[in-house]
Amino acid sequence: MTRYSKGARCERELLGVLHNNGYSVVRSAGSGVNSISPDLVAIRAGKGLAFECKAWKSTSVSIDPEKYQFLVQWQQNTNMKTFVAWRINGEGWFFVKLEELFRTEKNYTITMKNAKRINRGIEEIME
Repeated sequence: MTRYSKGARCERELLGVLHNNGYSVVRSAGSGVNSISPDLVAIRAGKGLAFECKAWKSTSVSIDPEKYQFLVQWQQNTNMKTFVAWRINGEGWFFVKLEELFRTEKNYTITMKNAKRINRGIEEIME
């Protein structure tokens, strides 16, 4: 399975979870290719959430600085809580706030260890 196929499948999975919990959800066209929108936007009762989805089998996940800055701007412009949604095989989804990413020389990143330590699940972000 290609990285794009795996990512798209995981985005659709999260879309389904949000929809089943009463959210209206939009998946961005060209998700994973452009940097002008988060992968998913979910709205319920006038409150919105935005997600940059990752489904990497790795010990960390990274976002390039340009995409990170866009997501920060998105969060400020929309007042929507914006998360990196990382699906870890066999363990489910972990949701990381943008400010919880660590700036490295080349990217903004979070390790699997830190994502698990934060341990923020879907129930917590839907409150």
